[in-house]
Amino acid sequence: MASAYTPGLTVSADIVVRKTRRLPIKGDVLVREGDPTEPDTVIAQAKLPGILQTIKLAEKLGVEPKEAVAMFRLKPGDPIEKGQLIAETKGFFGLFKAQVHADYTGTVEQVSELTGHVLVREPPTPVNLTAYLKGHVAEVLPQEGAVIETRGAMVQGIFGVGGERSGRIRVAVPSNQDTLEASHIREDDAGAVLVGGSGVTFEALERASAVGAAGLVVGGIKDSDLVRYLGYDIGVAITGQESIPITIIVTEGFGFLAMAERTFGLLQSLEGKQASINGATQIRAGVIRPEVIVPMESLSTETPVADVAMALEIGTPIRVIREPYFGRLGKVTELPHQLVEVESGTLVRVLKARLDSGEEVMVPRANVEIIAG
Repeated sequence: MASAYTPGLTVSADIVVRKTRRLPIKGDVLVREGDPTEPDTVIAQAKLPGILQTIKLAEKLGVEPKEAVAMFRLKPGDPIEKGQLIAETKGFFGLFKAQVHADYTGTVEQVSELTGHVLVREPPTPVNLTAYLKGHVAEVLPQEGAVIETRGAMVQGIFGVGGERSGRIRVAVPSNQDTLEASHIREDDAGAVLVGGSGVTFEALERASAVGAAGLVVGGIKDSDLVRYLGYDIGVAITGQESIPITIIVTEGFGFLAMAERTFGLLQSLEGKQASINGATQIRAGVIRPEVIVPMESLSTETPVADVAMALEIGTPIRVIREPYFGRLGKVTELPHQLVEVESGTLVRVLKARLDSGEEVMVPRANVEIIAG
């Protein structure tokens, strides 16, 4: 059945997006349903427990554990400061005293007569959860977070690195065929989301980082340049947690590939608008796509969530996600009912498509994704 195939990348000028935002642990939700949000609005807070540290009190004093506990000046629950005098021996005639100063700041959690150790819990680490999107709170998740909803444009990529950021869109090249060079990047591009065409050079990556750009959206990127920029091979794990100063979103694939005209044209129409971007990608089970989301200036809370589910039909726009046509765009021209044997000897359902280059190809249906819009 055609409807059994999952839609692929979304490229839409008008869609309702809902994002579930959850804290890593239970905490306090700071917003109510209907509240407006900005990307940096803190919607929930939590505190990660501090690290439990050990002070070997008896060993430092050179006494038995029970004696050490008796010399300890604090009790469980008391605050403790690094460098604070917490215990000392009587010494000989008041001289040659052994003293112990705290190695950590936090709270005394436990004092053991068995080991002579003092356990100190360091201060908790605050965790702030932001809305990520300009929109409104559609649903509150008690002690966890909220669902944020917005209406606007959305472009999904095929691969990305780097986490959540926001910035104003600037199309930095004349056409979807042009490569983003270092010379295209200006000093005033700090905080901008720069749009390239067919790809980005390594020098442009470095230049974008140096001026403080928020992100890059390009058709393709050379694998060797990405590895060189990151300093390691990214492998097949989920991305989005890289320690890099910019977020990179690739819309077509690896190498220099012209950005789809439809995608480039949409991004051109969004010039100067504030975008929320995220490079997080997971190709396998539980697919996660990198994304650019640009909310409309006037938000509607009454518009139903867009149903982006699509079926493979004649004329459906697709992208091939396996070699030898990886990253190529086209439209379905035929959906044969009979199974076809592929090189591996497996019988699969196929489709025929006309690629943007004009080439007619036959590929397994599982090797394509629908470009929803």
